[in-house]
Amino acid sequence: MNAIVSVQNLSKTYAGGFQALKSVSLDIKEGEIIALLGPNGAGKTTLISTICGITTPSSGTVTVGGLDIQKDYRETRKLIGLVPQELTVETFETVTATVRMSRGLFGYKPDDAYIEKVLKSLSLWDKKDTQIRALSGGMKRRVLIAKALSHQPRVLFLDEPTAGVDVELRKDMWNIVRELRDDGVTIILTTHYIEEAEEIADRVGVINHGEILLVEDKAELMKKLGQKTLEIDLQEPASVIPDSLSKYQLQLSESGEKLTYTYDTNADRTGITALLTDLGKAGLVMKDLATSQSSLEDIFVNLVKEDA
Repeated sequence: MNAIVSVQNLSKTYAGGFQALKSVSLDIKEGEIIALLGPNGAGKTTLISTICGITTPSSGTVTVGGLDIQKDYRETRKLIGLVPQELTVETFETVTATVRMSRGLFGYKPDDAYIEKVLKSLSLWDKKDTQIRALSGGMKRRVLIAKALSHQPRVLFLDEPTAGVDVELRKDMWNIVRELRDDGVTIILTTHYIEEAEEIADRVGVINHGEILLVEDKAELMKKLGQKTLEIDLQEPASVIPDSLSKYQLQLSESGEKLTYTYDTNADRTGITALLTDLGKAGLVMKDLATSQSSLEDIFVNLVKEDA
């Protein structure tokens, strides 16, 4: 699959000396959903703003659809739709009027049939004649997406698209993003919600201190970095872990009723069979056991902690 967005050695240093991006390189495949995760101040918004031509890079190159964002600004900007984090919409305009205006700003002729399709896909058609000020926060965010799609971009950037949105509406937004991807739009989103990346992204990138720590296929990332834990419920509480079990690096719960064993999912041997045998030799009787897989949140937290 070809890269529709290519970022090479991109750096951004502001006038005060703060380096927001440090030699970032990233290829984004056509037709994928990639989620960029990172704490506040990690460089997510600066990266998006630079790719979209809003922020001027200090060094490095960015191409969109094979065109340079600085040399071919007008052409690349037409390929991009941007949904900002802030709810910046025209208060007294109607939904239809503001989406039409956005299309016109890119030099496209009016196309009411296309605008109708966009508004219906975002469940905004019944609000088409409503002034923006009368809409809820969630509906205003849908209007921002409609504005970003008004000129039929090939790449859509969503900066914290579900910030401040309730859980039900957030899931509706996830469905909208999937449908856009199915229509051939490449989606790049930043998010603070780990479950958002876990739910809809094809690939996940982690950024911190202006550097890309990792970009991986979501499934491969969890397979490669994820760990499994085995929780063992004991028949009788234990006050300490016997020395004979020290090699397993077990953790004992405060109540003494549960042992936790962490193991690598990619290892040739998990050590579970030997552990259960040694438990009996140590005089500990197992009542029950259960396994659980590390979540994307666990992986993200560990990566950022290592980079701190």
